[in-house]
Order: sequence, then C-alpha cells, then structure tokens
Amino acid sequence: MLWGTTGTVQAALPAARDPLAVGALRLAFGAAALVALALADPACRRAARGLPWRGIGFAAIAIAGYNLLFFHAVGAAGVGIGTAVTIGSAPLWTTAWEIASQRRLPGALRAGGQLVSVAGVGLLGLGAGSAMGAGAGAGIAAALGAGACYAAYSLATSRIGARAPSTAIAAATFTLAALLTAPVLALRPPVWIDAPADWALIAYLGVGATGLSYALYTWGLRGVAASTAVTLALAEPVTAWILAGTLVGEPVTWRASLGIGAILAGLAVVALVPARRGP
Repeated sequence: MLWGTTGTVQAALPAARDPLAVGALRLAFGAAALVALALADPACRRAARGLPWRGIGFAAIAIAGYNLLFFHAVGAAGVGIGTAVTIGSAPLWTTAWEIASQRRLPGALRAGGQLVSVAGVGLLGLGAGSAMGAGAGAGIAAALGAGACYAAYSLATSRIGARAPSTAIAAATFTLAALLTAPVLALRPPVWIDAPADWALIAYLGVGATGLSYALYTWGLRGVAASTAVTLALAEPVTAWILAGTLVGEPVTWRASLGIGAILAGLAVVALVPARRGP
C-alpha cells in the first residue's frame, strides 16, 4: 500500500518534474533511511562484513532499473495504468522463472488466484485507459520493463534473505542502487524543486514509500515464496487506483471497480494457498 502512493506523490510534484530524477532521488533518500535503520540494529552492524554481495549487487541493479522505468511509466501512461501494468506483470515474470529454474509449480487453486488477480489488474488498466496520454505506448513498454526488474529484485532478495538480517540486506541493496543512479542527478539536476513542500514529498518517497516499505518487504520475503510476495503486492495498484481517482482526478469506471474486486479475491486465494515444488 505504501508503494501505491508513489505515482500520486509524483503527480503532486511540479509539472516540470523529471521522472528519472524523481526515481534517483527516491533511491537516495530511501538508502539513507535504510542505512539509519541498519545502523540502529546491533545485529545488522555485526552482519555488515558478511553480506552476500553478489546477490545484493544483482538486486541493486534490478531495483535501480525498476525505479527509473516505473516513474517514466506512470508519467507517460498515467498513475493507474502505469502501476497496474508494472505490478500486474511481475507475478507472471516471477512464476515463469520459478517454474523454469526451481521447479516450483503452482497448484490449481494458487494458479487460479494469480490469474484472477492479474485479470483484475488488466481490468483496472482498461478502466484507467482514458487517462493515458500521447506517450502511452512507451509508458506501457517501460511499465513491462519495470515489472521484470521488480520480479528480478524479488527473486534475488528471496534467495539471500536468510543469509543476513533483512534490514542490512535492504540497506546495502538500496545504497548500491542509489550509487548506480546518482549520475542521473548530475545529468538531469532537479532544478524544478523550488519549494520546501516539494522536498517533503521527495523525502516521503524515500523514507515512507521506500525505506519503510522495502524493509518490510525484504523481511516478508524470508517467509513466503517470491511469487507469493509479488502477487500480494498487487495491493499496490489498488491503492494507486484509489488515489488516482480521488486525488489526481483520473476517471473511475465500472471496469476498474470490477478489477479491484478481482484483485482482492485473487489475493485472498494466494495468501491462503502456499507454493509447492514439483517432483
């Protein structure tokens, strides 16, 4: 739900905002928040030298790509559909990878729940379709790429989640991601930020919608399969759609309302039916 606020917050920034700079700033503030959380925890400090850096490096590249592509997607295609395509595609990427590499096969009920949720995201996107601008095609392509990056991040973090405290892993991952995207701020400086309220929104993106949310998500990945996590995260487009309709002024349609119901029904099934491995 915290993630679902990011598109609306970007829409509240000045019209001259640069989506790539917003993504880079979010990572910078988020990394600072996560490092502060990790330093406050003795277990995280002790684990710093033994972190699984190879997996963290891959996760950092994935989450850096996700942030840059996602903010471009919601800027070009609209908050509702950009978020819906990004998060709606992630369970498909993740489940396909788990089937191919880990032989983790979804049972009939679980697969049905995933399909219902993804179908709900599709309806949600159709319901927001009239809000798309001229760059909708490029925005949707960016959203699909962001979904793949998000799935890659979830898979990588799920693999290394038990090898160190979750906050330490998240702090290291986002620090590397912030360093990777720092050149964006040099090439496209955020000169459009000219008021304290704008900095407050950026700080929220970093601390609330990144630091806190990813600390919780990384911790959650220790107890559930990556495909479960990314399907449960379909709560993000539900939040984004509600905020887009109430605060941004994007249209509320019967398709979108039906999509919300399908997403919630699918989430209930996925949350109750665990993943299983094939023979």
